Amino acid sequence: MKTPNRHMLRWQIAIQEYRGNMTIVHKSGNIHKNADGLSRWSLANIPDNPSWVPQEEHHIEGISVTDIGTEFFDKGKESNKIDTIFHILSQLLIKP
Repeated sequence: MKTPNRHMLRWQIAIQEYRGNMTIVHKSGNIHKNADGLSRWSLANIPDNPSWVPQEEHHIEGISVTDIGTEFFDKGKESNKIDTIFHILSQLLIKP
């Protein structure tokens, strides 16, 4: 895109992690009338916003970080091979 407008530029930034998997095609507003809600950024839920909804605050008391080793995932893969229906479906989905 040579010179994107600000809305298209915002969308490009938002979806750049999916680059290579999709193509962005600009459609004129006269043709693509149902995309208005997608072209606007949502407003923050703050008192200045006319649609502000007060929400109860929840404070985080603590965070627990655990390390899941490869053994956990290996057991999951093995159990999927035992379930024959799941194994057949997963093999079908992997094939191009």
